[in-house]
Amino acid sequence: MTYVTPSRAAKCDCGRSAGAGKRLLGDALASCDVYGSSETDRWTLRDLEAARNLYETNDFELIEEYKGDQWGRAITEQRFRRLKPA
Repeated sequence: MTYVTPSRAAKCDCGRSAGAGKRLLGDALASCDVYGSSETDRWTLRDLEAARNLYETNDFELIEEYKGDQWGRAITEQRFRRLKPA
């Protein structure tokens, strides 16, 4: 599981536009596929368009969206799912 808090993501430019997220997700999905995971879920915040684009580019679909306030303010969280390729 990889996790970056919104406050840390907002303060850090490291890796942005350098493909770090793409590489990490690619490696994680390859492992999921090799070891037989039938589905993979990822969570993000609605305002993080780069994350949504990365997931959708890798065959994830939005399956759930809900309002939460665990970050100290109301924010919409999203859950994406990718089924193992046939």
